[in-house]
Amino acid sequence: MTLSASLRALSNTSTNLILRLGRYQIHCHANPLLQFHAVALNSETLLRDTDPRIAQQLFDQTPLRYLKQHNRLLLSSFRNEQSQEVLHLFVSLCRSGLSPDGLTMCYVLDYCAGSSDGTVGEQLHCLCVKCGFVQHVNVGNSIVEMYMKTGNVRDGRRVFNEMGDRNVVSWNSLLAGYSLNGFNDQVWEFFCQMQVEGYRPNYYTVSTVIPALANLSVVAIGMQIHALVVKLGLEAERLVCNSLISMLSKSGMLRDARAVFYNMENKDSVSWNSMIAGHVINGQDLEAFETFNNMQLAGAKPTSATFASVIKSCASLKELGLVRVLHCKTLKSGFSTHQNVLTTLMVALTKCNEMDDAFSLFSLMHGVQTVVSWTAMISGYLQNGGTDQAVNLFLQMRREGVKPNHFTYSAILAVQHVAFISEIHAEVIKTNYEKSSSVGTAILDAYVKIGNISDAVKVFELIEAKDVIAWSAMLAGYAQAGETEEAAKIFHQLTKEGIKPNEFTFSSIINACTAPTASVEQGKQFHAYAIKLRLNNALCVSSSLVTMYAKRGNIDSAHEVFKRQKERDLVSWNSMISGYAQHGQAKKALEVFEEMQKQKLEVDAITFIGVISACTHSGLVEKGQNYFNVMTNDHHINPTMEHYSCMIDLYSRSGMMEKAMDIINGMPFPPAATVWRIVLAASRVHHNIELGKLAAEKIISLEPQDSAAYVLLSNMYAAAGNWQEKVNVRKLMDKRKVKKEPGYSWIEVKNKTYSFLAGDLSHPLSDHIYSKLSELNNRLRDAGYQPDTNYVFHDIEDEQKETILSHHSERLAIAFGLIATLPEIPIQIVKNLRVCGDCHNFIKLVSLIEQRYIVVRDSNRFHHFKGGLCSCGDYW
Repeated sequence: MTLSASLRALSNTSTNLILRLGRYQIHCHANPLLQFHAVALNSETLLRDTDPRIAQQLFDQTPLRYLKQHNRLLLSSFRNEQSQEVLHLFVSLCRSGLSPDGLTMCYVLDYCAGSSDGTVGEQLHCLCVKCGFVQHVNVGNSIVEMYMKTGNVRDGRRVFNEMGDRNVVSWNSLLAGYSLNGFNDQVWEFFCQMQVEGYRPNYYTVSTVIPALANLSVVAIGMQIHALVVKLGLEAERLVCNSLISMLSKSGMLRDARAVFYNMENKDSVSWNSMIAGHVINGQDLEAFETFNNMQLAGAKPTSATFASVIKSCASLKELGLVRVLHCKTLKSGFSTHQNVLTTLMVALTKCNEMDDAFSLFSLMHGVQTVVSWTAMISGYLQNGGTDQAVNLFLQMRREGVKPNHFTYSAILAVQHVAFISEIHAEVIKTNYEKSSSVGTAILDAYVKIGNISDAVKVFELIEAKDVIAWSAMLAGYAQAGETEEAAKIFHQLTKEGIKPNEFTFSSIINACTAPTASVEQGKQFHAYAIKLRLNNALCVSSSLVTMYAKRGNIDSAHEVFKRQKERDLVSWNSMISGYAQHGQAKKALEVFEEMQKQKLEVDAITFIGVISACTHSGLVEKGQNYFNVMTNDHHINPTMEHYSCMIDLYSRSGMMEKAMDIINGMPFPPAATVWRIVLAASRVHHNIELGKLAAEKIISLEPQDSAAYVLLSNMYAAAGNWQEKVNVRKLMDKRKVKKEPGYSWIEVKNKTYSFLAGDLSHPLSDHIYSKLSELNNRLRDAGYQPDTNYVFHDIEDEQKETILSHHSERLAIAFGLIATLPEIPIQIVKNLRVCGDCHNFIKLVSLIEQRYIVVRDSNRFHHFKGGLCSCGDYW
């Protein structure tokens, strides 16, 4: 109800009241137009010593409403948290014919600020303007505070700017308002401006500014404000010290926070809570428990905030026993029904995988469940693999009328289902959350995870205030899609816009540089930039560097980064094992795995994919079989399609086709096209036409447009001299409009990538390239090289076959590398298909006669050619 409506309603009311107070009885009519005489009564004493409600009733019957006494009654009601009575009294005053003064307006404006009633506040502001109270500094301060506390920062700032006189309280109201509404970066600007204009901050100013700065987590500003506290002589003020502890902790300056804490003479519960929370924020969970114990020994009483912080530590440590002990303590201390304690307990239980107990707590909150508790429960189910329960809970939440907030949407968008993501996206647009950075980033990430990069880009462009998390998510999306150039553009754009990259940004852009077509030097440049910003030792960055160098052919650099890691996660170990496996260094891959075993480190399914792959690339059949058994029997890891594929590859490469087929027939799920591709490739190598035909038919039935199956089958027929069957396969390709994937080879020279096709004449230096190839062929023939025309699957003369072989794309790329680079620079080639056997022999001999180190990455693995030998040992 508006103020004017309240005035109209109350002016039409006429009520008889009988007040009994001790031995006095007063009969009074509530209509302000009638004056009654009261018994002798000291109203000032009554207002001071009596229950405010009784005093109000007595005051309603007093014939002369003294303004001074009225203001005292307003203050009494406000202090006793009877905020609705404040408005009632003010309306009564207006009806009585007496004019309110500045003090009256301050009290009523304070009521509006406390109750967040902006509508009445605006009307009171108008009344202040009409009565000329806006020039009173105290009234102006109350108006500023009212607007700030009702979320109207713009009008609060306007009133502040128009104030003729200001004092420290004026600035405090402004600073508190900006802090309250989340404009923390502007709080520091106003604080500096306040001092420039000659206003000396008091302890309230400082204790207001410090929490705002704590949210910014800026170390330099934290140090400045700490120095100012000492300079102003406020280091003994408890309120200031409590704020300082919180700010220093959030800025990562825990040592300074502890110094402030231990130097405090009169610590209260807030002091202890701030210190405990500081330890929790900085990941010092054991220290948090120690401080909690010291708090109890010092006789300080834990509050609900204390228990919330300590329980968070239990959640981080996943100590279920401690969670249950603290739950008992909250019951004993009477905090078991507090929302923040219950929600924190729920989160702790979900992190300890105790979903049934967590849901029991959630159910106990029935009727008082907030969006925070709903979101916590939904997140818990998602973290523990309960996607269906999370979705059902989200739907129930909406049915019960609880509106999701940005945290809820960010959590539920982790559900990777196309239809559900689209539905939530539509709801987010409807509730106007799409432009929110956190929700927009969650939608973006959801689209990235289902491979929808185009929609992810559209969402990214709509986010108004893009933070570093949003930029990093977009980078991660391009990295996942293998779009290195787009990722690099995004990275340069964010730096231009003044966004400082963090460790996750670098992790994303470095991952983007692992794509086969990415520039080799580009990854090194981002590594250098990370070193410049001192982020290269961050775990996610160093792990990404290990992966990037391994995938880009520089296994030695990968190992150097791995060696220098101060701490390693599972990603680092897995990347190193997989890297060595891809480079054919099985011995080193297995040594890394054995080191993991010695250190009793956790291994997962990906670890064993790397280990078995290492055995596969080196023909270690028995070891591969043993590691597969260790995985299933000792580590109780259920084999996935990838594990079975590795085992089938292990046997197939070694010509043990029967064992490979036994695994396929014994798999608990139907073999994927990947499995049959392995069988088809091995059948071609080992000339098993019947099995190859079966594998090709399986691939074609699963993926009719996969050209590789047709090509491999036709090549098998060609190798066996069955040209008619080869023609039939080619006709089938034409009929189904399946196009053969052309063989490309890429080489990077002076930060520019060049691509070649077989027989390519498009390069500006084609004449020089073919001249170099001719020279190499002549030198190799003199050294005894004879082309193996069995790798040309065409029914033509041998001379023509030799010509085709000599113009393969990898040979063109190598010839260009030899004429375009200095002799000491290694040549690195990437090919999208498997290197043929004749080209493999050719490159070995080129590395010998040219004395060049050549690295070729084909579709299967890395080949390191040096001195006439290859790292694969001719086994690939």
